[in-house]
Amino acid sequence: MSTEQTPSHRQQPALLEAVAELEAVVAAGDDVRFGPALGPVGGLFGSAAPEERAAAGPRLAALLPDAPPFPRSHLAMVVGACVEHGADPLACAGPVLAGLRGALTGARVLARRWAETGGGPLPDPEEDDPAEAHERIADPALLDEWNAHLAVAGWWTLHLWQQASWAVYAHAPVRAEARAAGVTGVLVELFGRYEGEQHDFKGLTHLALMLDEEPLLVLDRPTGTGYLLRMSGLSDTFQLHTLLADVLIGGGHLPGARQDPEVVALARDAFLDGRRLIASGAFNLVAPDGSWLWNEGTPSDLPVLDGVRTLVLEPLPYERSWSAGRFIQEVPGDLRLERVLDPAEAARWLARTVPGKSTAEAFR
Repeated sequence: MSTEQTPSHRQQPALLEAVAELEAVVAAGDDVRFGPALGPVGGLFGSAAPEERAAAGPRLAALLPDAPPFPRSHLAMVVGACVEHGADPLACAGPVLAGLRGALTGARVLARRWAETGGGPLPDPEEDDPAEAHERIADPALLDEWNAHLAVAGWWTLHLWQQASWAVYAHAPVRAEARAAGVTGVLVELFGRYEGEQHDFKGLTHLALMLDEEPLLVLDRPTGTGYLLRMSGLSDTFQLHTLLADVLIGGGHLPGARQDPEVVALARDAFLDGRRLIASGAFNLVAPDGSWLWNEGTPSDLPVLDGVRTLVLEPLPYERSWSAGRFIQEVPGDLRLERVLDPAEAARWLARTVPGKSTAEAFR
C-alpha cells in the first residue's frame, strides 16, 4: 500500500513557520515582501495551537520597530491577538506601546499640518485617500517626505494601535511596568494633547491609569475612624465609591444604607445584562487638602500622603446617583479591607487633613 498522502491529508504550514519567514523578510529589510509575508501569519492564526500563538507573540512584537509604517499596525493587531490567546503580555507590550506613541505623534503632526494648509474636515481613514493627504501636508521646508509618510500612517492606523494597546494594557503586570517606566505618563499626556476628531482615548486612558494592588487609606471625618484598604482593577471613581460603600457600610464599620447587592456585583465582576441599575452615593469624597474628588475621575487622581493614596469621607452635600457598572467591563474590580486603624492612629491622620470645601467653593 502506498504511504503517499493525498493533498487533503498533507500537513498544513505551521504558524511559527510563517513567523520565521516574516522574520527573514524583516531581517533582509525587504519592505516589498513584508505584506505578502504577513498575510500567512494572520491566515494561520485561527487554526494554530494555543502554544503556537503564545510563542508567536513575543517574536512578532520584536519585529514591530523594523516593520514598514502602514503594515506595522496590522502586525501589532496580530500581536494583540496573540496576547489575548496566551502570549506573555510583558514580552509584547513594549514595542506595541512604542508604536502607539509613534502613531499618536504622527497623527498630531498631520492634524497640525492640516490646519496650516487650509484646515477643514480632517481626512476620514475609511473613505479618503492617504496619498492625497500626503501630498497636501508634505513640504520640503517644513515636513520632508518621510516624516509626512509617518504622519499619514499614524493618522490612518491609530485606531489599530489603540486596539493592540488595549490588549496589552488589559494585564496588570503591563500596567505596573508601563507606569513605573513613565510610558503611561507620556501616553496619557499625548492623549490629552491630541486634537483629532476620529479617535476617542477615554477608554484607553482609564485602562492605562488603572491601579492594581494599590494601598488606600480612608478616613471618615464624621466618626473619626480610619481604614487601610487595597484596590485593584478600578477604572473610575464611580466604581470605587460603590465598593467603598459596600466594604465600609455593608461591612458594618460605618452607618448608612447598604448598596444593592446587584449594584455591587456589577462594580466587581458581573456583566451588564441590558437592565439599567442605579447606584447611590454614600459619601462626599474629599482630598486631604479639602478639595472634592469627582466620581468622573479615576482612582489614580487620589493624592498620595506619606506614600499612600489618601481619601477623606464626609457627608453628602446633595443626593447623587449614577448608572451601575464598570467603565472597563473586561477587568474585574476589587476593594478589600486590610485593617481598621486604632483610634489614635486615625486621629493623627485626620489631624493632617482639612474639612472639605463648601459646595460653592467646590464648583468655582
